[in-house]
Amino acid sequence: MCIREDLKGALGIDGPDLHHNLSSTDLFHNAIANDRGRVRRDGPADEQKAYATKLGEQGPLVFYTNPDITGRPVRDTFCVDWPEVHDEIWWKADLQAFPADKIEALYERVTAHVNANSPRLYVQDLNAGWLPEYAIPLRFVGEYATHALFASNMFVSESVGIDDVEAKRWTILNVPSFFCEPERDGTRSECCVIIDIRHRRVLITGAADYCGINKKSIFTVLNYLLPAQGYLPMHASANIGKDGTSAILFGLSGTGKTTLSADPDRLLIGDDEHAWTTSGVSNFEGGCYAKLIDLNKDAEPVIAAALSMPGTVIENVPPVPGRDLAETDPQDLDLSDQSITENTRFSYPLSCNPGVAAGAKGPHPSTLVFLTADAFGVLPPVSVLDEDEVIFHFVSGFTAKLAGTEVGVTEPKAAFSACFGAPFMARPASVYAELLAQKVRGAKTRCILLNTGWTGGPYGIGQRISIKLTRAMLNAALRGDLHAPDMSYKTHDIFGLKMPTHCPGVPDEMLDPRTTWDDQEAYNAKARELKAMFVQNFEDKKFGELGIRNVMAG
Repeated sequence: MCIREDLKGALGIDGPDLHHNLSSTDLFHNAIANDRGRVRRDGPADEQKAYATKLGEQGPLVFYTNPDITGRPVRDTFCVDWPEVHDEIWWKADLQAFPADKIEALYERVTAHVNANSPRLYVQDLNAGWLPEYAIPLRFVGEYATHALFASNMFVSESVGIDDVEAKRWTILNVPSFFCEPERDGTRSECCVIIDIRHRRVLITGAADYCGINKKSIFTVLNYLLPAQGYLPMHASANIGKDGTSAILFGLSGTGKTTLSADPDRLLIGDDEHAWTTSGVSNFEGGCYAKLIDLNKDAEPVIAAALSMPGTVIENVPPVPGRDLAETDPQDLDLSDQSITENTRFSYPLSCNPGVAAGAKGPHPSTLVFLTADAFGVLPPVSVLDEDEVIFHFVSGFTAKLAGTEVGVTEPKAAFSACFGAPFMARPASVYAELLAQKVRGAKTRCILLNTGWTGGPYGIGQRISIKLTRAMLNAALRGDLHAPDMSYKTHDIFGLKMPTHCPGVPDEMLDPRTTWDDQEAYNAKARELKAMFVQNFEDKKFGELGIRNVMAG
């Protein structure tokens, strides 16, 4: 069946010209020529959205989203509330129930709009996942060539041996030119992101043209599907050492997942989304999606080099003042400029990394790392976790974010996201926690909590732990040094965490965070304050009712 007949039968789409499985180069040129929409709040709705740099097709595509949606529209993200999934979904503000009696009419309006108004659609046939036992065939259908290029980067373009593709295929239908009418369509606003498990579709409409929506929607789908197979989906990076042992690193945005997994001495499995199956760790994706704000090119040379490679997408980095993008080398872009958004992003294929594990997979992990960027400056730089602590910190998913950027008024804020990715966890947190406990126990995986945040005081007083010291602690954990029989520990009297008293390459006095503060009482007060936040989050989420032990109780 040809692609036109296929789309007409599956989606009712038969009006636009179809561009099927274009190369990255062709998508690059189509994006510049055809992607139009709003890029300024006070601008027209048909401005150019994609641009070349001085490197032309040999360099990145620079794309600008609708200025009102420069990140995931969490309040506009839904799952269709079909009876067969109602009791399985973790309904929450990030994944709301969409009325089942509204979805078919909305589909029909969107396809009628596309047939009447969309001059062209870009269609890319891909896969989400590298292993045939869980991977799903994925068809991207959308109005923007940029989104098709992003999907080609972020999903797997080669065959992974999936059987019965047509019966398993999921479809993303991305239509930025269609604006919902909330009262009529059942949406909250003019845009929507709707996951429909019964029909294996993701519908994205309106101003929600942030590229990351496409990948995170499918991550949510896989987070729903895999637990039924006994596999653990993870918001984590992963890599393999020269000794053949693998590691997984969980963490929220800004904690160092991408940076720490991109290690020249280790092979990359992936930087963000993985499955822990019966055979080991496997990447969901064919690419990486890194934050660019304040990128340190010396500390992150892999990402820096990829900025100048073809087939990549730079998102919402402003032009250099007074210079056209066509005259700008991508290395000259100001990566500290957050005038559009703090959430500037960069999509690049796995092949941009100098060393990638064959098949983007590895054995069962020898080491599991929870990353947290504690801006309060009170958590130990590194702690060794027992099984109860692993589950507690997994469902807590803590990091500390900065409330703003103005000098003198910025205060750290605690952020808790269960499983280090609550918005994308389609099932209750206990489902993933139980799977993690089983996997860790079965593989005898060593587990640590690694603080990539502040020491010597909170943000504004102390200093951020250097990438050099963080890598020293991570490497010690990967070698097994922190779990060695001759290692000695101190137990933190407030958090109950077990702190190694020595780590190669790290000053001993730094390993106990209290000793790095000038004011010991101020440290104790701030540590108790953070502990109270952990306890409150645990109680608010009712994790105790799920049989999870509160390791910070008392």
